[in-house]
Amino acid sequence: MDFLGLAGRRIVVFGLANRKSVACAVGRVLVEAGAEVVQVVRSEERAAAAARLFPKSPVFVCDVEDEANIVRVRDRIAERLGGPIHGLVHSIAFANYADGLQPFHCTGKRDFLQAMDISCFSLISLANHFRELLDQRASVVTVSISTTRMAAENYGYMAPVKAALESSLCFLAKSFSTFSEVRFNAVCPGLLKTSASAGIPGYVDSYLFAEQATLRKRAVQTDEAANVAAFLLSPRSSGMTGQCLVVDGGMGLNYFDQAIVSRVVG
Repeated sequence: MDFLGLAGRRIVVFGLANRKSVACAVGRVLVEAGAEVVQVVRSEERAAAAARLFPKSPVFVCDVEDEANIVRVRDRIAERLGGPIHGLVHSIAFANYADGLQPFHCTGKRDFLQAMDISCFSLISLANHFRELLDQRASVVTVSISTTRMAAENYGYMAPVKAALESSLCFLAKSFSTFSEVRFNAVCPGLLKTSASAGIPGYVDSYLFAEQATLRKRAVQTDEAANVAAFLLSPRSSGMTGQCLVVDGGMGLNYFDQAIVSRVVG
C-alpha cells in the first residue's frame, strides 16, 4: 500500500555528499516508496558516489554558490525529465571552520556571507529558478536544525543562518501562493552523525551529550529525519506549509534530566 502517495512522483534531491548524508537517507526512503529520484551534487567526485548509491537515478552536478550553475542544471533536468517536478529537497549547508572554534563576535564577514549564500539563499534561488518546473502542488523541503535559539559555541554563526533559512520558508510560501499551491517546509533534526557534522569543532562531545539528553537515551538517527522529510514531500502533508518539524527525540524538553543533573551536582 502506497500510504504516502509517493509512488511515481518525481523528486529532485540537492546535497548528497556520501552515504552518511541526510540527502542520501532521504533519497533511500523515497526510492523505497517508489518515487523517481534525481540527485544533484556539488562535484564530479560526489556524482560518482551518488551514481554508486543510486544506480537507477539520474545524477547532475551543481555548485549552488554560482547561481549560473543553478540555471544550467535546471535546464539539463528539464531536458532530461520532460515533465513536472513533484518535490524538491534542499539539503545544503556550508560553514568555514578552517580557523577552528571562534567566539561568535569574532565571526568573519566573508565566512558569514558565504554560509548565508550557500546554506540559505540557495533555497530561494532554487525555488525561483525551478518554479516553472514545479507541479502546481509540489512540495519543497529543506533541512534545518532542532533549534536556532540555543547558543552552542561550536556551532557558531550557522544557527543564525539556519534561522534565516527557516524564516525564508514563510516568505517563499506566501510568494508562491500567488500562482500555485507549492508548499515549503523544513525537517529540523537534533544532532546527527554525518560526515558534514564531523567537521564542526567539538561536535562529538555535543553529540554524546545530546544522546543522553534525549528521552530515550539514544541519538536521533538520520533515517528518522529522512522519514519526516518524506512525509513533508508527500500529499499526506498537504495542509502544511511554512512549518518546521523538529526531530530531536525530546531533547528540547529535557534540559533538566535527572541523570545529567546528578552528574553535575553530585
